[in-house]
Amino acid sequence: MKPIVAIIGRPNVGKSTLFNRLTRSRSALVDDFPGVTRDRLSGDAVWNDTAFTVVDTGGFAGPRDDPFAPRVREQVELAVAEADLVVVVFDGRSGVTPFDREMVERLHGHHGPVLYAVNKIDGVEQEAALYEFFALGMKNLYPISAEHRYGMDDFLDALVAQLPRASRGGEEAPAAEQIRIAVVGRPNVGKSSLINRILGQERLLVSDQPGTTRDAVDTRCTVGGRDYRLVDTAGIRRKAKVSARIEKFSVIKALRSLERCDVALVVVDAAQGITEQDVSIAGYVEERGRGCIFVVNKWDLVDARAGAARRMELALRDAAKFMAHAPVVTVSARTGQRVRRIFSLANTVYDQYTTRLGTGRVNRILEEAVTRTVPPLYKGRRLKFYYATQVSTRPPTFVAFVNAPEGVHFSYRRYLVNQIRQAAGLTRTPLRLVFRERSGRIDFGDGKKAARKPRRGGKS
Repeated sequence: MKPIVAIIGRPNVGKSTLFNRLTRSRSALVDDFPGVTRDRLSGDAVWNDTAFTVVDTGGFAGPRDDPFAPRVREQVELAVAEADLVVVVFDGRSGVTPFDREMVERLHGHHGPVLYAVNKIDGVEQEAALYEFFALGMKNLYPISAEHRYGMDDFLDALVAQLPRASRGGEEAPAAEQIRIAVVGRPNVGKSSLINRILGQERLLVSDQPGTTRDAVDTRCTVGGRDYRLVDTAGIRRKAKVSARIEKFSVIKALRSLERCDVALVVVDAAQGITEQDVSIAGYVEERGRGCIFVVNKWDLVDARAGAARRMELALRDAAKFMAHAPVVTVSARTGQRVRRIFSLANTVYDQYTTRLGTGRVNRILEEAVTRTVPPLYKGRRLKFYYATQVSTRPPTFVAFVNAPEGVHFSYRRYLVNQIRQAAGLTRTPLRLVFRERSGRIDFGDGKKAARKPRRGGKS
């Protein structure tokens, strides 16, 4: 495993800016008010051929009116306990505070190395601000500007020099392929609780207050010998309900998490039933062509007598007809009921999502479908399908060549898609079928042009 570097500090000292600088990303939300980051956020970094994992944390002492402050501090302490190296970030503009002193005192007994960085130092002329921090008792302070990159080279040289020796020597060998699962849904449906139940620890903050999660938080886990990357996201509300700027960014990041996942878990609150927003979120998944599983959470709060699960599934099917392929599972993140079943379903969806069919098989399926139900007429002539092939996976995407693509009615398209699903066993994945124009008859079996019939009165 890569060594872990945890970044800690009081609110608004620039921890997330430093995280984004080290990981060369914009993964962490950054704003001018304190308390933006709440959960631990991890990312990969490399310096001088040394790879390591960086963990961003919430402010060590959140605002007094922030009800999450004590629990954020717990997350900080867990990050420190798991880290191979800790980076303490101070604010060079505001100077030493009592919270800075408390952090330094708490780290005196830390098992690993600690680096102290004074952020927001934009040039040599500002380095005089360091003198005040030497009173905290550390020998080495690194003046940096995470935003403008001042002092970062010296700081990173010192950082990798203190990482465990066993981790040096370049990048790790490529890990086995991970299944990337994004957990999405309305606020307060239990997304973070579900991930905590899967991991068996309080990895993510959980609260009855909507909007607890702000960042899209990645967490890795292994279940049944298979690797997964779980992405917890902020609750997605209707646009009219989103007002605060930080919440807008959170929703954008939640939607972007769909761009990099293989399977999306659309979490629904069983006690509240299916809402229009649940269907809208499923629509976002469908638009991006991602695998999908409906996870009906809080099943322990429902009268689950005979037929309740079936009625819930039928309600989902009726509300989100475009997601007929998505499996439905009822779970309770609080009790753990059926939570492990999510992974067997995710494996099935992923395996179909990445399936590739040979061209010969695709053409046989298409030929049988066209023979079984003859294509309709278009502008007085019969539609002709020449051949088809699969052009990509994630999701399986097929191109069929036809003499008049614009004449293929949506109902016949749906018929062909269903025929491919059933014949190829792709019943749990989204599937795309595109029509393109091509002239000249092509045999289904080998893809070669069939011999043209001689014109009347001409040579054969």
